[in-house]
Amino acid sequence: MRGTNRVSCTVRLAVTPFNLVVVESRKACLNMAALYEGYTLCINATQQNTSNVGIQGVELYADVDHVLVTDSSRTVTVYKVSDQKPLGSWTVKQGQTITCPAVFNTQTQEYVAITDYKVVRVWKDGDVNIDQAFKATVSADVFRVLSAPDCEPVVLFRNGATRFMNSLLAAPQQHIEEILSEGEVIRWSTLIKADQQLVVLFVTEQRGEHCLCFQRFNPNTLVKHRFVTEPGLSAPHSFSAICRGSNIHLFYLYSNGSVYESVLPLRTSETGIHVIQALPRSLHLSLPVREGQLTLGAAVVLDKAHVAVVGFPHPSAGANKDYLCIWNTHFHIPQASKEMPGMIYTQLWQCGGRLYVPHGKTLSVIPFECQKSSLAAAMGKLKQSGQSESNSCLMTTQPHSDITRAPGNNRRLSARQTNASNVMTNSSTLTVNQLTEHIEGMVEDIQLAVGEFVYQTPQTELQLAAGRMALDLVSRSQTDSNFYPHSAFLQLLKTECLCYSVCPELLLLAVEKKDFSLCQIAFHLFPDIPEAITCAYLKAVLSTPDSEMDTLNLDTDSMMFMKVLTQTGCPSENGSQQNGVCLPALLDSGFETPSSRPQRDPLALDMNCPVSLHKSALLNEVLQTSYSDRLLLPHLKDLTVPEVTIFLQYLQFLYLKYSHEAGVQIQGLRSPTMAQIVDWVCLLLDAHFTVLVMAPEAKRLVSGLHKFVRSQVKLYAELDKIEGSLQVLKKARQPEDFALYSIKVIKLF
Repeated sequence: MRGTNRVSCTVRLAVTPFNLVVVESRKACLNMAALYEGYTLCINATQQNTSNVGIQGVELYADVDHVLVTDSSRTVTVYKVSDQKPLGSWTVKQGQTITCPAVFNTQTQEYVAITDYKVVRVWKDGDVNIDQAFKATVSADVFRVLSAPDCEPVVLFRNGATRFMNSLLAAPQQHIEEILSEGEVIRWSTLIKADQQLVVLFVTEQRGEHCLCFQRFNPNTLVKHRFVTEPGLSAPHSFSAICRGSNIHLFYLYSNGSVYESVLPLRTSETGIHVIQALPRSLHLSLPVREGQLTLGAAVVLDKAHVAVVGFPHPSAGANKDYLCIWNTHFHIPQASKEMPGMIYTQLWQCGGRLYVPHGKTLSVIPFECQKSSLAAAMGKLKQSGQSESNSCLMTTQPHSDITRAPGNNRRLSARQTNASNVMTNSSTLTVNQLTEHIEGMVEDIQLAVGEFVYQTPQTELQLAAGRMALDLVSRSQTDSNFYPHSAFLQLLKTECLCYSVCPELLLLAVEKKDFSLCQIAFHLFPDIPEAITCAYLKAVLSTPDSEMDTLNLDTDSMMFMKVLTQTGCPSENGSQQNGVCLPALLDSGFETPSSRPQRDPLALDMNCPVSLHKSALLNEVLQTSYSDRLLLPHLKDLTVPEVTIFLQYLQFLYLKYSHEAGVQIQGLRSPTMAQIVDWVCLLLDAHFTVLVMAPEAKRLVSGLHKFVRSQVKLYAELDKIEGSLQVLKKARQPEDFALYSIKVIKLF
């Protein structure tokens, strides 16, 4: 996505009785957002029947790729997020409970956790048993240990008092003063490092009244602010705080969908404890709530223009579905969404460009990105010639089903087709709103209108418009089996403004329709294709006869690569050497020379490509797609034995060609690498090894692969023996002067 320069703008938002957002602006800059394909970090096995807590906390570890996860009872685990693997785990004894999320002290490289509210436990990576590590019992119940990068942790007690960790551990039984009044309990807390000072924020509740406590340490000051109460509103569901300049911005979400913002100065001349009558606030975002008020949900601020929200319905989604959405707070519109199955908790964390969402028994990691685009792109309006820059446009917040009406009224359909023809004669005034209103027209008219729209619209304005058009076209294609605008989909894909998460149903629809040319482009452009879709596409390609693919119009580079690959000469049957290596000789356990034991290379039996050129070009796209082997393996098991066999034969063909033919990967032509080919061979064997061993038709193939792997191991073993000598030669000092003729003898031992 490309950004636009920020310009001065005047924007007005208003909500009409018909739930339409009216935007009037000269030029504005809008921050774009995207949610990418997520993955499971861990499974929370603890049953949570009555609690709203899925896990206790996700804390930053050494860097953004490592997090510390505390489950709901007894275990603390360090995960490397990119690998989805635990690096260490510690569990307290049965009968003990971890009562607040563990943190990592970056100053001492130690972990800190609280068990049973009063026992402080400190341990390091090398400690296997947490019970044998350092522990100290304090004199008052601890609510939370708060940490920030490169700062000493702060202990917040349940009575509102605070202590730095080192001073507390120096005298664990020191007196802890009572700060809060009787019956006042803490509901939320955080630690913020800003302007070379630490600030503790915590929210308290007493008899339905909520206060924000603002604790500074230099000077030692505690200021209390009272939240404004509204009739019928319960306590805020979640809180999020961020420092901007010399102020701290607090955001809090209510059950009616209101997200309020309160701004507090970092510095003040007050000392001691002060109570302010009301906490100043402003409405930051209003989320849609269909029926009544929601009981679960959470919001986290991402930047000045975006808030991530979980638990509130998406405006275009059906009932009984929970979504993770990124909302633009300037224009009150959702810009990215992802359905989250299972029970949603009042928990959501963000760290290092990733969102951590507990749902059901799963903790999912959802990468996100916020970039800049234009207001016209968000609202789906083209720059119109002959008009002033001050324009007014509408964007509906109703579900897509209200925009894309089901066909059935012939009179209205005919009128729409007539209107579409009239609009297309002057496409320079066509907006995305007008275009989506004519989705019920003929395929040819729609494809023509989409083509002209894409051609005339600036790239920055296509970023949201392309996604909206794709969603509407896919929606009609799913309800009308006779409707499939192939050309329109291709034009939208080639804008490079789409990804899988923007329109998840598009690629699945193309696989079902066996639109392999569209699938090839999508696999080339989309960076976030799920493993399940990859396997569905692979199965469709393998199960389709070669004869049905001969007429496909595929990418020129991919076809050219396969033509060059299949036209290169095969290795000779007498064991010709390639780069000094004779593969037939390597297959023999004694490493005989070809002259001593002439034979035909058993792995050169099938040097002809086992599939057609078109099918091989499509399979190459699968090989070059990014994936997680942990998520891919279960879906690979859906392939049948014949499908696995033919795919392995093709991979063997590629591997042998790459091994025998130097420079077979032509620069400039899109082609899989040797590493990708080997990885896929390993994946298929891991997923189907037992079946392949038992299947008669696969026995010869598996045996041949085994022999080739054995020969490669022997080859690398021999190369390893001379590695030391080669390193010595490489480091040998060359003489400064050379005569006209010289002989140098080098002995290798």
